[in-house]
This record gives sequence, C-alpha cells and structure tokens, in this order.
Amino acid sequence: MPVRFAPRSIILKDGRTCTLRPTAPEDAEAMIQYLKETSGETEYLLRYPDEVTFTLEGEREILGRLLEDSSSAMMAAIVDGRVAGNCSINGLGPKRKIRHRCSMAIALYREFWHLGIGTAMIEYLTELAREIGYQQMDLEVVAENTQAQALYAKCGFAESGRRHHALRFDDGSLHDEILMYKEL
Repeated sequence: MPVRFAPRSIILKDGRTCTLRPTAPEDAEAMIQYLKETSGETEYLLRYPDEVTFTLEGEREILGRLLEDSSSAMMAAIVDGRVAGNCSINGLGPKRKIRHRCSMAIALYREFWHLGIGTAMIEYLTELAREIGYQQMDLEVVAENTQAQALYAKCGFAESGRRHHALRFDDGSLHDEILMYKEL
C-alpha cells in the first residue's frame, strides 16, 4: 500500500507558515531547480550542481513512482508558495535482514536554515517511518558538517561509525562520513 500522508502546517521561527506535504509529479520543475541550487550552496550534499541532469519528464516519473512506493516517503517544505526544502526516507531493501531499516536524506535552501523546518521534517518523517513499520532510521553526514550533526542529535540520532575518506570533493580533498542512526 502506498505511503499517503496529510499535509501539515508549522509556524516558523520568523512567523511564516510552512506546509510539509508529499511531493508530486507537478513539483518536478521546482524540484530540479531546488536540487541544482542547494547542491551549489553547500559542499555537504552528495552531488554538485552540474550532476543534476534529470529531465522534466524523468523527474515527473520519479515523483509519481514515489507516491506509489510503500517503502518510501518524500516530503516538500513549502514556504510562501515555493519549495524551501525536501526530506525523504527510503527502505534499504526487501531482504529480511535489512527491511527493518530506512535511510533518511534532507536538504534546505540556505535562506531557510535555522527556522525549524529541518526539525519538523525529521519529526514528521519519523512518524511516517514508524507507520511503514521501520524500526531504525539511518543517515550519513559529512564529518565537517557539525551543524547538521547537531540537528540530527537533537532529533534523536546517535553516531554509530565512520566511513574513512568516503567523499572526494572536486578540489581533491577527502572527507569522512559520520554514520548515524535513530531507533524508532
């Protein structure tokens, strides 16, 4: 059964309203732009802007499939009528030894940092993960991204390990990933 969830409104620290809602195929253009721009705002995401090569039709297909996927949920944060951020959970696979776990990813436009959106999205996705039946949520974060690590710790994640030199940036520098998990 697909994961359906109701939109949820939150009041941001600056007084504006943010709506957390499922992404949909009609969000494709805004999501492609969001991926390109956020990838250029921080070194801590997994892709560079030039690696965002989705076509509009391809992105529509991906977003449509996600609406029907019973092991995933993707949400957009909408502020003033535009995408402010995105957060998702995906199952690690159907094998019995790992199907109790999901992986979480999140990113926001820099202008929406520190307003409470990240915390609200993680809390809502935690509820959805429990509804799906997951017992553990995992994530990876660049070791130098202490701001994100603090957010994840605030939301109940704990460090469980490190991948040495997991990422090579374009400048040639190597960076570890911190592995984190949250029991649901």
